[in-house]
Amino acid sequence: MALGLRLDVRQSQSLVLTPQLQQAIRLLQLSNQELVGTLQSEVAENPFLELAETSVGVAAAKPERPEPGREPVLSPGPTASTGDSTGDWDQPRAPVALDQQLHSKRQASGGDDLRSLEERFSEAPSLRETLRRQLGMLSDDAELRKLAGDLTDWVDDEGYLREADTEIARRVGASIERVAEARGLLQRCEPTGIGARDLAECLALQLAERDRLDPAMRRLLDNLPLLARADWPALLRLCAVDREDLEGMVAELKALDPRPGHHFPAEPTTAILPDIVVFRTGPDHWRIELNSDALPRLVVDGAYYAELGKAGLELRHKEFVQERYQNATWLAKALDQRSRTILKVGQAIFARQRAFLADGPKALRPLVLRDIATATGLHESTVSRATNQKYAATPHGTFPLKYFFSTAIAGKDGAADHSAEVIRQKIKLMIQKEDPQAVLSDDQIVSRLGADGIVIARRTVAKYREAMGIASSMQRRRSKAMAR
Repeated sequence: MALGLRLDVRQSQSLVLTPQLQQAIRLLQLSNQELVGTLQSEVAENPFLELAETSVGVAAAKPERPEPGREPVLSPGPTASTGDSTGDWDQPRAPVALDQQLHSKRQASGGDDLRSLEERFSEAPSLRETLRRQLGMLSDDAELRKLAGDLTDWVDDEGYLREADTEIARRVGASIERVAEARGLLQRCEPTGIGARDLAECLALQLAERDRLDPAMRRLLDNLPLLARADWPALLRLCAVDREDLEGMVAELKALDPRPGHHFPAEPTTAILPDIVVFRTGPDHWRIELNSDALPRLVVDGAYYAELGKAGLELRHKEFVQERYQNATWLAKALDQRSRTILKVGQAIFARQRAFLADGPKALRPLVLRDIATATGLHESTVSRATNQKYAATPHGTFPLKYFFSTAIAGKDGAADHSAEVIRQKIKLMIQKEDPQAVLSDDQIVSRLGADGIVIARRTVAKYREAMGIASSMQRRRSKAMAR
């Protein structure tokens, strides 16, 4: 067969992600805080974009009513449509109910929740401030005091300095010996136990102050995992004491403070703002809205674009202006589509979790991404992005949207399936109510769940129990026996 060159024309279909589609996908999976940061970067580079002030912390404040010629595109987007397959929702014309609720709460509380000057000036100093004040009175070595002061920034809220001396020395540019001296100086501060590497060292510092750190107690501190498992025979053997002495030593440990730093005011935390809000409007009616306070408000400045169009710009400048304006409008559309998608997914979720809205977590139904994808006509990956780092405010609290997805556990004799989250709550409640004289084993929990029509394996019960941080029946039995 002869070889040769030939030119053929073929027609084929392929899926291409345009830059605009990639941008929409990226915005969808961002949390509100991350979205604000992304939009601020875009605004800094695009002269046709502006951010109005919202409660999520956008710097530029804009009037409520834009100037003539501007096209405001507000991120809350549309409200959920009525009459679709997601259920009979009672929907308003605009997402204003949350604003009205917050406004009424402010009026009921007598205005802004501002503390008096006396309250603000009488606040207790933080842990790090307290430590730095003490360091000035503990040593005459100014360089050592400064190094110990730097170490206070490494102390966590529980009072521990968990980093190794070698790592600290490498990062602060000091010798290991000097860092060890600074740690020792820090550990002389009150409350005793500050600056410890771990729990054993924290307790040892407190026992040493009480002159109770004898060899038997040291061996007990070296074997805290055995104490956590309530392995009394092993502890009696290692500590070389009798049962009465061991009980006394354990009682001494219980009197100590394992978190010496938790008495001080914690660092301020950022409250979670829900992306959607669900509340009751009637006996069988619920309303779902986007939380407009949590979403950034993007404004496209059409008037400025029109003004530049009349300025007779050079070709390259005109191309730059057109490209920036197109990017601004695409970003606004992507932001609006993000709001529509989150609202649509949230509506579909709560249409299937109505029992949760009425009765709480115990009524959660099994739900997977595929169910919401089928109901909304979206791809599963889109549903996953729309629920990633998104939160919903419900009558029972604020929950991540991922919380409402749970695998199904088969019911007994053809009964309805049960949500894995509901089963976890049942297991937790059983153990909380168990008789200290008759601690429930995993097999007994399986039997009780079976009586409720839930078919579950013992290893699954053990997996759920361990995930909730609940000890085994043997460890619980030993702990309760020691507590008596």
